[in-house]
Amino acid sequence: MAIVSKYSNQQVEELMHELLLVLEKHNTPTDLALMALGNTATVLINDKVAPNARGPLADQFAQALKASVNARSDG
Repeated sequence: MAIVSKYSNQQVEELMHELLLVLEKHNTPTDLALMALGNTATVLINDKVAPNARGPLADQFAQALKASVNARSDG
């Protein structure tokens, strides 16, 4: 079953492009980029999500990340 987002592909792609430009501007190695993005996700979850919803959201995020990586490597 496809996941329906309230955000358009264009919104997601534009934001992702901007984030990647910042990482490129700083010649960021992959491991550092992943650390920074992971830490940013942690800050967003801790600052914007109710405490009782943080664990489930982090699990969903991790599952979506794994599915996305697996889909990209399979295709």
